[in-house]
Order: sequence, then C-alpha cells, then structure tokens
Amino acid sequence: MSDAKVIVVTGASDGIGAAAARQLRADGHTVVVVGRSAEKTRAVAAELGASSFVADFTRLDDVERLAAELRTAYPRIDVLANNAGGVFGTRTKTVDGFEKTFQVNHLAPFLLTRLLLDTLVASRASVLQTSSTVRFTKEIHLDDLDHDRDYDPVHAYGASKLENILFTTELHRRHHADGLSAACFYPGNVVTNFASDTTSPVMRTVRFLATKPVIGSILLSSPEQGADQIVWLAEGTPGKDWRSGAYYYKRKDVPPKNAQAVDADLARRLWERSEELLAGRLPASA
Repeated sequence: MSDAKVIVVTGASDGIGAAAARQLRADGHTVVVVGRSAEKTRAVAAELGASSFVADFTRLDDVERLAAELRTAYPRIDVLANNAGGVFGTRTKTVDGFEKTFQVNHLAPFLLTRLLLDTLVASRASVLQTSSTVRFTKEIHLDDLDHDRDYDPVHAYGASKLENILFTTELHRRHHADGLSAACFYPGNVVTNFASDTTSPVMRTVRFLATKPVIGSILLSSPEQGADQIVWLAEGTPGKDWRSGAYYYKRKDVPPKNAQAVDADLARRLWERSEELLAGRLPASA
C-alpha cells in the first residue's frame, strides 16, 4: 500500500497488542512485534511474517537494548504504540529498585520513547499510549510513585494509567511543534490474559466474569474490539483524523474524568521526576 507505515507495537505477543498487530499487518503495514515472552512474541511475528524483539520491561537494561536495536533496524518509525503493561499482586520491586507496576506501565515506556525520540521526531511519528478509565483513580503523588505509603494493586495500576495520560499530554506539549503527535486511549474492558498473575480481588473477579460467556460478552470486549483504537489511531492522520495530545475512547475525543489527568503542571512535573529517576540512562533533556 502506498501509505504503509512502520509501526512498533509493544505488548504485542498477546491480547489487544497481538490483535492490533494482526490487523495492521493485514492492512499492509510493516509491523514490529515487541513482547516479553520470547516464545509467544516470535510465534506472533512468524504468523505475520514480521520482525520481533523481546524485552522485559521489569528490566530497564532490556528497554535500553530494545531502543538501540530498534534505532539500528528502523531509521524511520511512523508509529510507536506503547501498549505493554500489567496489573500485579503483592507489592514487588524490580531489579532496578522501582515498584513493578509503576516501572512496567510508566517508567519503561517513558524510557523507550525518550531513547527513540530523535528517530520519532525525524519520522514525524505518532506515539500512542494504552491507558484506561481513570475516573475512580486515586491521586498520584510525585514523592511516592513507588507507593511505599499506600500500595494496593488496583491503586498502583490506576495511578500508572493516569501517568500514561500525563505523559501523553507533556510529550505533545514538548514535541508537537517538532512534528511529533501523541494520543492516549482507553480500549475498554477487554477479555485477555491481562492481570493473569494478580492477587487483586477486583481484578480476579473481572477475570472470573470473563469466563462466563453471557456475562462476559455483555461486560467485556474482545481483543479485536479493544485493538480497534490502536489500529484507528495508527492508520489515521494526526490533525485530520484525531487530535494530538487528546485522550480517546471508542474513537471519540473525551476528556478523562479525573482532575489530575488534565493538570498540565502535574504532567510537566511528572516528566521531570521521571527523568530524575532515570538519570544516567537518558540523553540530554528534551
């Protein structure tokens, strides 16, 4: 296809990431499959005839290696879909010393995007962030992003999804004038293996309901339905089909119902705090 794009999808070994990769490849795009599980990632890539890269976002060294490999393999990247994420159970610190949910859902994609920034800007790329509904999310505190004071699995997950929105807002503010576009979206409640290792009663209830065909079909979406938002944004033209810096649900630009999600100063300070936490891994501030 004449308007084929190079599209990197993280978290593409399963769920909505894999579903999006399949649809984008069927539409003629060059899809780059990124996942944590080597076996599952390579299986999806082989099915699609696509390239694959394996990286565990609980290890920031893996993220740095992934960024270097992508820069070498793809001088042009039209879309980076930061879709990898998870919700976990008992509070765990990664080898890098950060709470696992915070690192996997926010800090790792922040690092990947920053390390690819020169390529993304030169490509006039779109950066897409899979978030969630944050209507009931508690506040985030920049002095306790690791949840040392108030950890519970659902709160940690909700906070990280709020951070995804703030990251999108600040990425747009800093780099839209350079040609970069950014959007965040809520894919809906999707039936996937997401949260398969959580001990959260809320998330376990959602997974249980997903096993009930009638109830699940009413309350939850299929991976293909959830992936529609990635595909629509990836194939669309920023400024024409969608607005950079916005939050989307069902292809609609809808303000997230959370006061912190629209706090531009908080978005700026989260970016700065994230850079502080990643000191030594980032190029000069941008």
